[in-house]
Amino acid sequence: MNDTRPKLLVVDDTRANLVAMRHLLGNCGAELVEATSGNEALALCLEHAFALILLDVNMPDMDGFEVATLLGEAEHLRDTPIIFVTAAYADDVNRLKGYRSGAVDYIAKPVNDTILRSKVRVFLDLYSARMQLQQALGELSERNRQLQDEIAERMRIEAQVRHQATHDTLTGLPNRALFHERLRDAIARSAAHGHGFALAMLDIDGFKAVNDTYGHPVGDALLKAIASRLRGHVRADDTVARLGGDEFALILEDAADLPLLLQRCQQLCDMLALPYPLPGPSGEVVARVSASIGIALWRPDTPSDEALIQAADRALYEAKRAGKNRCLLDMAHAA
Repeated sequence: MNDTRPKLLVVDDTRANLVAMRHLLGNCGAELVEATSGNEALALCLEHAFALILLDVNMPDMDGFEVATLLGEAEHLRDTPIIFVTAAYADDVNRLKGYRSGAVDYIAKPVNDTILRSKVRVFLDLYSARMQLQQALGELSERNRQLQDEIAERMRIEAQVRHQATHDTLTGLPNRALFHERLRDAIARSAAHGHGFALAMLDIDGFKAVNDTYGHPVGDALLKAIASRLRGHVRADDTVARLGGDEFALILEDAADLPLLLQRCQQLCDMLALPYPLPGPSGEVVARVSASIGIALWRPDTPSDEALIQAADRALYEAKRAGKNRCLLDMAHAA
């Protein structure tokens, strides 16, 4: 069983003094460790953490002052309290030298057992209090780390929930709710800064046939491929949303140049009409679909976001009636 008591180092070159100290401090509540020289004491300090060192001043080879000075030069040892045990306690010069070497107290020889036990008890209590404080601080630090981890995890989950609430689970595109929010934001920006924008409603021509021919997994893969193409062919400040089924919507910012806007939408039609290699139940299949796009321009006199959506829907209906695979502008709303 490991001894968890604090450790007390007694350093004296006289065996009889060590035996006397052992007898006086046997019940002090500390594990006693003995050294008979300064070098042995330094070696033991490298191996153990001591609550207190009782250090004889007068020793051959290396006296107590030298030992204390060397201990003070080691960063991890300099806070270990040292009590000098010396017959020269009454000598002010030696006492001052000891304090400068790092001593926290003196005990005069011959040792008074009551004074010895009292002073040792004080430093052991201080050590115990310091260890308890360090343990409490460690536990607090660990709890703080756990709280930070819990907060980060909660924020991650909340962000995930918010994302799931505003994005289509299949394609990852903004859903209908987020589309309406961004449409209102675009209207507010246009009203404040005068920058026009366009709304494009988009349906996939031939999607039902792919679903019916190859099954829903291929249909889902097609929708994801279409979303990827749309996402990769609009500008960073534009919005691509999936409203449901094979219906998509695009909010195209800075659409004042009408010919350029129509050119961009035609490029989207051409890009979406390219073949789609998709994983099928029995190997790769190639789906061929196209897109019909209806466009409406926002104007300051547009009564509402719903009015703009209805205008784009009218243009989409006309694009489908005109043969699909094309984009048309709602001219009544653009006039």
